[in-house]
Amino acid sequence: MNRRESAIISAFTGILAGPFDALHEYVEEILERPVFTHEMGIKEIAEEIKEKSREDFINLAKSVE
Repeated sequence: MNRRESAIISAFTGILAGPFDALHEYVEEILERPVFTHEMGIKEIAEEIKEKSREDFINLAKSVE
């Protein structure tokens, strides 16, 4: 699993599956703004992260052979 894949899994599941900095970069990419680390613990933002990572997570799951 590469850094991006671990970030996608982490963002969708809420369970850290790789380097935190990869997750942080990915979250800033999908939210299209800078994100403070404490924001990821706010329920509403965590739900937004999950929703915005859903398509990437599904595509990643489909790509597994």
